[in-house]
Amino acid sequence: MLADEVKKAVDVMRQGGVILYPTDTIWGIGCDATNEAAVKKVFAIKRREEAKSMISLVDSADRLSRYVRNVPDVAWDMIEMATKPLTVILDNVSGLAPSMIAEDGSAGFRVTSEEFSHELCFRFQKPVVSTSANISGEPTAKTFDAISDEIKNAVDYVVKYSQRCKEKHEPSSIIKISENSEIKIIR
Repeated sequence: MLADEVKKAVDVMRQGGVILYPTDTIWGIGCDATNEAAVKKVFAIKRREEAKSMISLVDSADRLSRYVRNVPDVAWDMIEMATKPLTVILDNVSGLAPSMIAEDGSAGFRVTSEEFSHELCFRFQKPVVSTSANISGEPTAKTFDAISDEIKNAVDYVVKYSQRCKEKHEPSSIIKISENSEIKIIR
């Protein structure tokens, strides 16, 4: 079932579609992070201001280094040492959809090791948008059942894998690491 669900989700994203999928934290709304039209669909679904950035999931450090020119050594150390999901905001990002990159040239990434999202990113071969499956400003859905029908009906594909999981998950920690290795805790 995992392989079939990954294939379906990848096919939808390759066509510019938006998916609802399980991640290493909470359920996410996702799309091809390099496709501006798809990213704008996600903003519309969430009713979110484009000034508020979204993060991307990647399957490996190698994939991350394709989109960030100079990843500081401290960022690699933090990613390796993290005991729970960690999103890092890094400078000098290129190759993503313009609205995925903040005005200062930074963007947030998380290297995922959770089974479904990791396989999804690996098979897709590009960063995948990962933003909470809720309307902007509303409470974060901690399980699939808590996601509103409005969100479920707005996406192009809802992944079936892991929908029955009742374990409540939390969003990731977020840190910003500048090129000079200065660390700022965001969440």
